Amino acid sequence: MNSDERDCELPQAETSPAGGYDRIQEESDIENTEASRMKRAAAKHLIERYYHQLTEGCGNDSCSNAWCSSSRGSHRLDNNAAAVKALELYKINAKLCDPHPSKKGTTMNHCVRDDFKDVNYLTEEKVYEILHICGEKEDYSPLIRVIGRVFSSAEGLVQSFRRSKPPTKEELKSLQSKDEDKDEDEEEAAACSAAAMEEDSPGSSSRLDGAASGDNDVGKLGPDEVSVDIDAVRRVYQRLLSNDKIEAAFLNALVYLSPNVECDLTYHNVYSRDPNYLNLFVVVMENSNLHSPDYLEIALPQFCRAMSKLPLPALAKLARLWSHYSAEQIHRIMETFQQLITYKVVSNEFNSRNLVNDDDAVVAATKCLKIVYYANVMGGEVDTEHNEEEDEEPIPESSELTLQELLGEERRNKKGPRVDPLETELTIRTSDSRRPLIPFQEFVNEPLNEVLEMDKDYTFFKVETENKFSFMTCPFILNAVTKNLGLYYDNRIRMYSERRITVLYSLVQGQQLNPYLRLKVRRDHIIDDALVRVSPRSFCSSYLKKQLYVEFEGEQGVDEGGVSKEFFQLVVEEIFNPDIGMFAYDERTKMFWFNPSSFENEGQFTLIGIVLGLAIYNNCILDVHFPMVVYRKLMGKKGTFRDLADSNPVLYQSLKELLEYEGSVEEDMMITFQISQTDLFGNPLMYDLRENGDQIPVTNKNRKEFVAQYAEYMLNKSVEKQFKAFRRGFHMVTNESPLKYLFRPEEIELLICGSRNLDFQALEETTEYDGGYSRDSRIIKEFWETLHSFAEEQKRLFLQFTTGTDRAPVGGLGKLKMIIAKNGPDTDRLPTSHTCFNVLLLPEYDTKEKLRERLLKAILYAKGFGML
Repeated sequence: MNSDERDCELPQAETSPAGGYDRIQEESDIENTEASRMKRAAAKHLIERYYHQLTEGCGNDSCSNAWCSSSRGSHRLDNNAAAVKALELYKINAKLCDPHPSKKGTTMNHCVRDDFKDVNYLTEEKVYEILHICGEKEDYSPLIRVIGRVFSSAEGLVQSFRRSKPPTKEELKSLQSKDEDKDEDEEEAAACSAAAMEEDSPGSSSRLDGAASGDNDVGKLGPDEVSVDIDAVRRVYQRLLSNDKIEAAFLNALVYLSPNVECDLTYHNVYSRDPNYLNLFVVVMENSNLHSPDYLEIALPQFCRAMSKLPLPALAKLARLWSHYSAEQIHRIMETFQQLITYKVVSNEFNSRNLVNDDDAVVAATKCLKIVYYANVMGGEVDTEHNEEEDEEPIPESSELTLQELLGEERRNKKGPRVDPLETELTIRTSDSRRPLIPFQEFVNEPLNEVLEMDKDYTFFKVETENKFSFMTCPFILNAVTKNLGLYYDNRIRMYSERRITVLYSLVQGQQLNPYLRLKVRRDHIIDDALVRVSPRSFCSSYLKKQLYVEFEGEQGVDEGGVSKEFFQLVVEEIFNPDIGMFAYDERTKMFWFNPSSFENEGQFTLIGIVLGLAIYNNCILDVHFPMVVYRKLMGKKGTFRDLADSNPVLYQSLKELLEYEGSVEEDMMITFQISQTDLFGNPLMYDLRENGDQIPVTNKNRKEFVAQYAEYMLNKSVEKQFKAFRRGFHMVTNESPLKYLFRPEEIELLICGSRNLDFQALEETTEYDGGYSRDSRIIKEFWETLHSFAEEQKRLFLQFTTGTDRAPVGGLGKLKMIIAKNGPDTDRLPTSHTCFNVLLLPEYDTKEKLRERLLKAILYAKGFGML
């Protein structure tokens, strides 16, 4: 060490070089304080020099100092380790290198060469240091070269912007000398060395101050998550992206980086060797300009392809990390991938021969979007605990399995419906979500839905080949109409398969051919007849998966869909009749709920479950009014206090007021853990939420438990027997369907009930004409003027008359393909319809008044089927 240099750095009158530093005799309190301040400043300066020597070196390529990074035999240390080592070197008075001649006249804080060739990874401080030097010279080319070199290197990017933790007190004590006189100076020097790391970047957080401290709570991530300092990365991007030339460096580096990363992940299994490899994806995705047009052409598609090659544990780790982000940050990342998908879809012509499934960029971006989707679920309000128990008694399977094996076939989906691997890895389901960070609708990409060939996509979904991607494996990106089409294909193929198997089975066994699910019912005894035909004890579940064929006794209608629609309507009307007592009707909510004191047997509830399943299976819409908790329970979730908000809002409000009550609950309300209900005859029924509940008062401390148990009883325990039978019937039809995989609870309701919003303007725009009518025909114009003038109830009757249901299908009336056909000249006959095909047969009436009178009479008195 150069003694002259050291002497010039320290206060001459108050220090001596022997032993590092000699203490100054305390002549007065003022002199002692000043001396301590100067010693701390000198110690800080020396430790800072050791730190820069360890991290940047002296600049001499032939340096032989083992504790200098310029030495060939030295090992590069990260910032945290270098700070601790600098303290050790200071204590033992280790050798300090003389600055290389090229560094003479510069201070240690600015001893960086203009080419920065030795910078192989970046820290926030280093970026600001280079930025400051470039700003003074008004030449940013050195910074651009550094960014290009680091951001195009996977190794450099993985090592950059690492999170560090400050040395603990125990670590500091183990490093300190037994000389008690030096303890105070060295602890203060250690603090100074940490402070030295942030002097070059005012306003930035210290690399040794621990984890990030942004409002997104990323700093509280567990040890299993990534080690990159995310807040530091964001600050760096914010400083640099305002410069167009520097942004171009990020773009070019990403183009060079992505193919190498894809190769590393595909062939070299790099993530298993170094989990920190995930850091580079975190760093790149913090670039807020990724969705700009410059990136969408080449850079972002290549990067998405690389990210999609990450192994499943890495995808889960990334999803868990992003789940700590704020809604705005999740939305930004989601928009980045959505922009790429939309850009590729609108800039290419996709059709049945040029499938969007074959576009690598769209497929890769969709796979990346799945990570964001699950992060969005986990980052919101999630309920993973309240799950319905599986049915103890398994649903009977078909005895035809032996025949299928004989024919070389296997029952599809033996292991049950498909489950997403990432969902399994994260141990979370979409149905667990109470409220996501951003709405699920944000993940739907409408341009993609418009060009997707769903028949081809469904084929890829069922075959599950590695070469073909199916967007049905990412149902969040599909709208309800597209998913419903995929479900329709699945149901139809299963119907044809059951028909084929039945034919072959009848040939082998010599039994009567019965390829359809035939229901012959009487209108006056529809429930009894339906129960006999679909009794779960009389057949296996595969029988229900045949195509439904309904016949009303004494009527000549041929079921091409319309007869089935009326059958479902009549069954629903009968079962939900309050006089029967199976379901209780709430006048305030207009909803039905299971009657816990119903006298009906379980078969009745099983029947309504089968009816709901058959309605989905046969693409029919039912006029049922269940609260959302029913569909959540069908998807495997129990009802909780929050579900009372729509199923029983009066009770919900009362319990909410109980939770928020500021006075003494026990003294003012005098409630116990015993509740009462009324049966069908108005008699009170008492139920203890806890053993001896009538003797346990509800207090401020246990009121949360009371509310939770109250909701548990009302929504689960009190109707357990009825709901299990209902769910069993539903699953008899849908147990092998991808229904639960594709749809959320609110979408299940839409499938069963259709849309309550009737847009007749959309229906007019999509209606087709036949038999001599056109959009410009006089009577067609008068027809639509008349229909638009109808009251809401009359419009619903018209829909019922024409289509067999008064609800709009999934997607609204614009998705209903109605046809108006000419049915002769002016006549006194009423309009007629083919509900199976949504065809209205309309005579060419002479006047608008006659058209209105004839149409109203037809829709008001229409019931039953006859041969035309």
